[in-house]
Amino acid sequence: MKKIAVIGAGSWGTALAIMLEQYGHDVTLWARNQKAVEEMKKTRENKRYLPGVLLGEKLQITTDQKEAVEEKEIVISAVPSRAVRETMINFSPFFQQGVIIVNAAKGLEQESLLRLSQVIKQCVCHCHVCVLSGPSHAEEVGRCIPTACVIASEEEDIAKMIQKEFMNPNFRLYTNSDMIGVEIGAALKNIMALAAGMSDGLGFGDNTKAALMTRGIAEMTRLGIAMGGKAETFAGLSGIGDLIVTCTSMHSRNRRAGILLGEGKSLTETLAEVKMVVEGVNTVEAACELAKKYHVCMPLTEQINEVLFYGKNVKEAVLELMTRDGKAE
Repeated sequence: MKKIAVIGAGSWGTALAIMLEQYGHDVTLWARNQKAVEEMKKTRENKRYLPGVLLGEKLQITTDQKEAVEEKEIVISAVPSRAVRETMINFSPFFQQGVIIVNAAKGLEQESLLRLSQVIKQCVCHCHVCVLSGPSHAEEVGRCIPTACVIASEEEDIAKMIQKEFMNPNFRLYTNSDMIGVEIGAALKNIMALAAGMSDGLGFGDNTKAALMTRGIAEMTRLGIAMGGKAETFAGLSGIGDLIVTCTSMHSRNRRAGILLGEGKSLTETLAEVKMVVEGVNTVEAACELAKKYHVCMPLTEQINEVLFYGKNVKEAVLELMTRDGKAE
């Protein structure tokens, strides 16, 4: 049994907390909203983010930062990408020396273009960082539906320890030393899910979605390799695996947002209707900047950025992609 804190009581943080407590760990879930904490304690359910999934009776819930992470051996960061730096700075005085921080968010820091593990290491220099990624909708993990993910770390012993502690009959973990590839795959698949959703919203078919997913994984791989990642990582769970589930499932908030955009709604209207963080929207500008920095061709990503932030019509973006000069695959 390990003492584990989960920072962030959204759907993913809640699902991980439920799963780990269910399999015998001492788990504390931190949420920033006191009213939400009181409701969860009373109803033993996170009705806003994970309705219908009961919280274990031994799962502790708090808004107190010190209480949440003090003396915890493992801390899972499950806050949105844009909140990672501020959250780590706020919690850093309470982390024990050598704490293992597992980043469960999928994105990039927009201002610095850093991967989230790099942000965490900057803020908490005395920690060990690893990354949890893969095709893992919280709605299914919380209900004990069989799921396989990746735990990535540059420290093999840390990855193997998390693998051992987190694995159970419904949650399988594979280790990976390629943190760059895992994090870039995790961040960029959300952008491709926006494109897949736009295709659905426009009423396009399976051919279109297959093309988007295939060319999307090509873009993800090109950038990942340019940044130092390994090509084989993008053929695994954190690459093609996560891309498949995010582009095809209605659990995917990125796909849902893309559908609304494809139907003609504005970005503001879309985000208001989804009512949850859409990481692809938060990531696409940083991805475009990284493409420029590493001289990588990413036409899908660039067109999505144009649609989201520069008012381009989705059909016009599709036409531009389809009429580009012919190329070898």
